[in-house]
Amino acid sequence: MPTPGGFARPKPPARKTPAPAATPVAAGEPWGRVEEDGTVSVREAEGWRVVGQYPDGSTDEALAYFERKYADLAAEVTLLEVRHRRGGASAADLRAAARTVSAKLDNAAAVGDLAGLDARVAALNATLAAVSETEAAAAREAVDDAVRSRTELVEAAEALAARDPRSVQWKQATTELNTLFDQWQSQQQNGPRLPKATAQQLWKRFRDARATVDKHRRAFYAELDESHKHVRDSKTRLVEKAEALAPRGEDGIPAYRDLLDEWKTAGRAGKKIDDALWARFKAAGDALYGARIERESADAEASREKIAAKRILLDQAKAVADERTITKARALLTGIQREWDEIGRIFPRDAERTLDDELRKIEQALRSREDADWKRNDPETTARANDMTRQLAEAIQKLEDEVEAAQKSGDKRAIAKATEALEARQAWLRALGG
Repeated sequence: MPTPGGFARPKPPARKTPAPAATPVAAGEPWGRVEEDGTVSVREAEGWRVVGQYPDGSTDEALAYFERKYADLAAEVTLLEVRHRRGGASAADLRAAARTVSAKLDNAAAVGDLAGLDARVAALNATLAAVSETEAAAAREAVDDAVRSRTELVEAAEALAARDPRSVQWKQATTELNTLFDQWQSQQQNGPRLPKATAQQLWKRFRDARATVDKHRRAFYAELDESHKHVRDSKTRLVEKAEALAPRGEDGIPAYRDLLDEWKTAGRAGKKIDDALWARFKAAGDALYGARIERESADAEASREKIAAKRILLDQAKAVADERTITKARALLTGIQREWDEIGRIFPRDAERTLDDELRKIEQALRSREDADWKRNDPETTARANDMTRQLAEAIQKLEDEVEAAQKSGDKRAIAKATEALEARQAWLRALGG
């Protein structure tokens, strides 16, 4: 069995970085050698260093074993270089991995160009150091941005907590607060790590704001529940009163309307309770109005013969307009009106109003004839008309005499004036029927 670095002898001194004055290794010289007892050494700038023993195998097998150890170390260095070229890994992570590989190279139990691997790792570290500075600056900027973003969430939550609970739409406010909390968790999980003190301070403010909003919400809904309970009790009493009106049938409608006015001002008891109570309240009203509909239907059925009778009377009433003698026309209409009233009320009311309107037109037409006749035959009016006729006749006689006198004298102006006045009086007389 090979015992690299583990045979019973003093541990060789740790390999140091070659000094600048060391003699360089000649090209083409072997990197390892094997003693007769199986001790294996690696050639370095300062000389040979023992790396282990391989007593149970040949010289080639011993060298091959420790050369494979070197190949493994070289593969790790190459992997680091590839990871750096491809990107994706942070410089800090690569530097940590480089430190691990560098530790493995220090006094490594392997045969090969260990100094070359050291130089490659050192070059990679130099490059990563510069990149680390850039990443650190970017990390600081990312932390500053995260602090600002987290602070905005805190301030938004505090603004919700500062609002008047009576003016808050709690469903919307709860959604907003939950959204803020989801954003907080997302930033905490996916964003950069904040300084502990800053993170704790911001979380305390956010937590306190959430607690205040929750406290206000619970108080609001507790008050709302109490208000709903009061409204529910009031509406329940209104429902019971409405249902108690059922035996009164149609006569209970006025009282039901009063209860409906109270219902409209009672407030809200929550959608489910309101809907259930309203269904009972409406059913009680439907029963009352249903009784009215049944009564009106029965009245309408009973009114069919009355409607037919009144239409017959309307046909008879058409003769009133054809009767030339007003007194006979009045007597005919009065008889029809008497029969009309004896027939009684008609349902539905719209049908009754239609029939009444038709009869009223006939009544108004007769009344207009009576008014006109009265004006013509009024004694006082007749006396005034006769007196005016007499006065106009006297005036006409006088004007005729003036026209005749003017003609004899040949005064044309006097003839024209007297003739104009005469014609005016004659026109007035004709208007009076003289």
